Amino acid sequence: MTSATMRSIVLAGIVALGARHSALGAQSAPAGKAAYDRWCAECHGETGAGDGSAAAFMLPRPRDFTKGVYQIRTTASGALPTRDDLRRVIDEGMPGTAMPGWKGKLSERERDAVIEYLETFSRFFQGERPAPIEVPGAPGGDGAEEGRAVYRKLECFKCHGDAGRGDGPSAPTLTDDWDHPIRAADLSESWHFTGGASVRDIYVRLRTGLDGTPMPSFTDAVEGGLISDEELWRVAQYVRSLSPAEPPEVREVVRARRVEGALPAGPDDGAWAAAEAHYVPLVGQIVVAPRWFTPTVDGVWVQALHDGERLAMLVRWHDPSRSPDAAWDEWLGRMRQTVTDADGAHDGAHGPDVLVVQLPTSAGGGDELPYFLGGSARRPAHLWRWTSDADRAIEGTATGLDRFVARAGPSELTAASRHELGEWRVQLTRALAPADTSAAPRIPVGRTMPIAFRASDGSSGEGDVRTAVSAWYALHLEVPTPPRVYVAPAATMLLTAALGVFVVRRAQRRERDPARPTMEES
Repeated sequence: MTSATMRSIVLAGIVALGARHSALGAQSAPAGKAAYDRWCAECHGETGAGDGSAAAFMLPRPRDFTKGVYQIRTTASGALPTRDDLRRVIDEGMPGTAMPGWKGKLSERERDAVIEYLETFSRFFQGERPAPIEVPGAPGGDGAEEGRAVYRKLECFKCHGDAGRGDGPSAPTLTDDWDHPIRAADLSESWHFTGGASVRDIYVRLRTGLDGTPMPSFTDAVEGGLISDEELWRVAQYVRSLSPAEPPEVREVVRARRVEGALPAGPDDGAWAAAEAHYVPLVGQIVVAPRWFTPTVDGVWVQALHDGERLAMLVRWHDPSRSPDAAWDEWLGRMRQTVTDADGAHDGAHGPDVLVVQLPTSAGGGDELPYFLGGSARRPAHLWRWTSDADRAIEGTATGLDRFVARAGPSELTAASRHELGEWRVQLTRALAPADTSAAPRIPVGRTMPIAFRASDGSSGEGDVRTAVSAWYALHLEVPTPPRVYVAPAATMLLTAALGVFVVRRAQRRERDPARPTMEES
């Protein structure tokens, strides 16, 4: 027997033995382990300690199952969640975080098995399980205005801000129970509420609190007589009133209405109230190094008007700080210690807030659009770049996220901005036809032009690469309605009415004088 044959026999034996042990291990492993290892361990870790390989990129951090501390529950503060609570989070996910819903990915049996497996990570689940809190009926009527006063009384504004946009004076100092920085929830974006967006869901969160976070339970305030249960319901109604009735609809086309007369003079001009608002979601830039998984800005609202010669565009987004802001030094320091990206440590440098509107270099965009992340050397992108430190916007050409060259000569782009109650409002205005079309694209009327957006929060160390980005959308400047559109229907209506009167009168004459021959009988 040759040495090669011996090696083959030994190798075959090792493989067979390994396969036998794997089969035995699979038989003895909990039913949900395979699904957990495949779909959950990358974030939550193999042992459930919230220390998966992706955890350091995320804010908030993935749940540490070993501690038995859960935010979204229908049980009292400090208690374990019910099985239904766990199922809801796994089914629906945690909006506003990296936790997706698994209802459409895993079968009901797999999800049940994963829940059973999660409970093996903590000894606390071995005891008796708590029951959900009792939720009394909601009071009648709309008590949002009353709830606003109770919101102030409970000092909710200290974290969430006066308008609920997460810009309260305590916001820069907030941490979870493990000393990780945590953002105060933006109460004006109910589609990101992790525990549901109904008034009842909000009331339950107020009663149970969010364990592991600075958000307390207000059950003690009710039981201690500081406020009544009805007043807590009114707070829930007020919080719900801060958001639109429905989540914003994302549409592909941003429409700019044609106006007669002057365009808005600035971001607070009342004329903007008549302009349609379009919501454009943004996500962390995770393609080009250094990648960024925890952006502050999750979307922008865009409104646009034009007068046939100039375009005015208002872009609004929520940002709790006007950067650079020394009040957020502590926050930035914690970000540097806690959050890394996939390509290295956070540098922790303060910077301005940045808004970028991206267009192709030609009006039609050509057959191939520039790369959505700032274009490329082969196909550059045209940018309108506004920064909060200079409070002005400049035009230029980009061949990548951090490769921007400002346009030479005086800028034809003007900007006016306002930061108030955790919201930026930036109006950008420019002529449709620039003086030099080789340096800036003409904006066409009556047909679409590609457009994209980026936004950065300087107080979180974001900039041109660590930023939030959108995909390409379309900008459409509406043409004035021709007079014939109004004249033709009116003329048709008058002609129809006249014909009707003629027919009626003719019939009446025939009834009065039946012996009189008609034109056809003559």
